[in-house]
Amino acid sequence: MALLDLRNVKIHFPIKGGVLRKTIGHTKAVDGVSISIEEGTTYGLVGESGSGKSTTGRGIIGLNEISGGKIEFNGYDITKGRKEYDYRKDIQMIFQDPYSSLNSKKRVVDIIAEPLRNFSKMTKEQERFAVVELLEKVGLSEDNLYKYPHEFSGGQRQRIGIARAIALNPKLIIADEPVSALDVSVQAQVLNFMQKIQRELNLSYLFISHDLGIIQHVCDKIGIMYKGRLVEEGTPQDIFRNPQHIYTQRLVSAIPDIDPQQRNAKRELRLRINQTYQNDLNDYFDQEGLAFPLRPISETHYAALPEKG
Repeated sequence: MALLDLRNVKIHFPIKGGVLRKTIGHTKAVDGVSISIEEGTTYGLVGESGSGKSTTGRGIIGLNEISGGKIEFNGYDITKGRKEYDYRKDIQMIFQDPYSSLNSKKRVVDIIAEPLRNFSKMTKEQERFAVVELLEKVGLSEDNLYKYPHEFSGGQRQRIGIARAIALNPKLIIADEPVSALDVSVQAQVLNFMQKIQRELNLSYLFISHDLGIIQHVCDKIGIMYKGRLVEEGTPQDIFRNPQHIYTQRLVSAIPDIDPQQRNAKRELRLRINQTYQNDLNDYFDQEGLAFPLRPISETHYAALPEKG
């Protein structure tokens, strides 16, 4: 049984118009997405801005209302609310911007202790000990307890955000573009650290990103989103060695490569795809411009291709 199972999930936002601000339509930000994440694995959700990947992640954690479909976590249907199972403790989130996701008016000890205060009863001494332990786990010392976020670098702030996310020993962490706001050298440090704590705590990640280069190295399974739907899903080997959907092919061909032969091959592929992209694009979508349902390419590989007539 998968730890997280999304089945045909839809998130539609109402469009208001007129003097009375009545609903005149809906924006289909997520339109029938189905993914599964196994315990201890990392699922990468990739797409350009506006594809619906972050909206999907926020829908899982309850920050966006689900319009349709079903989300099962740890065997419970969490779209019904928290009556049977309060999932908040077991699903945490690391946000994209380490500068705005931490309260600038709070000290580090209060930022990290907040989830502990919400879900457990600790004495002040127990709480302080737990926060120090979390700080050390993310590579920061006890000396940082009473500092404010502005006293840290971007990478250190993201580590504080990670410490807050793992405070309650969650089963799943939704990482929404966790390194996109950081310098390249700092990105590698944070990614290596996230993989380290995943092994130590047996965490599962939903890793949301627009950067296929990063996704290739950290994920066990990858889903490519375009206009609210999945257009391809598979292992890194499936996606990067045998991309089937033209949108995936375009993304893969744009990844920089230091190998001269690979670089030349990608350049030729990119030129070929760009020349035919607009014409061929219509063949990969229905009359409404929406992706077809996923169909199997292999046991691990699925793509939104039209049925062969």
